[in-house]
Amino acid sequence: MSQQTSVLYDVPGPRQRRITLISSLVAGVVLLVGAYFLIYRPLDENGQLSMELWGPLIDPSNENFSQVWERIGLGFKNTLLAAALAIVSSLVIGTLLAVLRIQLKSLIRRRFTGVATPLAYLLRGLSRLLSAVTRVCVEVFRGLPVVLTIFFVARGFPEFGLYFDNFWYLVIGLTIYNSVVIGEILRSGMEGLPGGQAEAAAAIGLSPAQTTRMILLPQAFRVMLPALISQLVVVLKDTSLGFIISYEETLNIGKQLIGVLGNPIQVYVVIAVLFIVVNYSLSKLAQYVQRRLARGRKTADTPAQNPPPAALVSQAEGGGGGGGGMGA
Repeated sequence: MSQQTSVLYDVPGPRQRRITLISSLVAGVVLLVGAYFLIYRPLDENGQLSMELWGPLIDPSNENFSQVWERIGLGFKNTLLAAALAIVSSLVIGTLLAVLRIQLKSLIRRRFTGVATPLAYLLRGLSRLLSAVTRVCVEVFRGLPVVLTIFFVARGFPEFGLYFDNFWYLVIGLTIYNSVVIGEILRSGMEGLPGGQAEAAAAIGLSPAQTTRMILLPQAFRVMLPALISQLVVVLKDTSLGFIISYEETLNIGKQLIGVLGNPIQVYVVIAVLFIVVNYSLSKLAQYVQRRLARGRKTADTPAQNPPPAALVSQAEGGGGGGGGMGA
């Protein structure tokens, strides 16, 4: 391991390590000084660090503390619930959409030799039509801003007699947008795999659907896991767009608290910390899952030690017995 490390880069010597340490200390001091003069002092001079503004958020003895955190807790619960349902539904629909697009592409290339020629042309034309429709839907919904998707769902569904709670309008809007994004992530992951895997699956008699389900899709999930986790974090943050339909998520309730308490900086700092903690936890979860998958793959790829042939084992046992007889 040390030889590989020394080949990849030059190990810094004592002088370089001292320079790095001094540079890090100087950069840290500069950042602290800059934070003091550019952030702390302006806030302190404007009274933004007073307990009158921070008390309702950090002082349990404050008369408004329990009510404020009860409202923030309600908003955060609504945010997590909407995000969880949108994530699950987006993963399910996105996976189905990716599989559908892959299957339609394989059907377009298929000759349909086992059926009559007119029917074969009809099936190929139908496959091309469905492929074009799904591609147009993907491009339209992926190109729309998610805030417009949520707004159209909340205003368009009632026009067709579909009345839901604002919670469901938000979940449906987020699902429509993120399912096409996740579908494209998985589709690109499956198409980026080596073509020999699909050919090998066809050689052993697997159908295109079985090849996609058993071989391509699991590998696409593993390969595209970082992109999927990033998109799931986006889903969580996009729940804040529920304010346009008056859904009481965290940011909307924060705006209500600001109207009563008059401390926007303090409320938004607390909300930002909550989102950072949750998103950081999701990123660490992604790293953990990646390590587990990589460890499992290495374990599976490690060749097992072949046992000695039975003939050699019997010969060795027989040789040992003959030696004992000669000694006797």
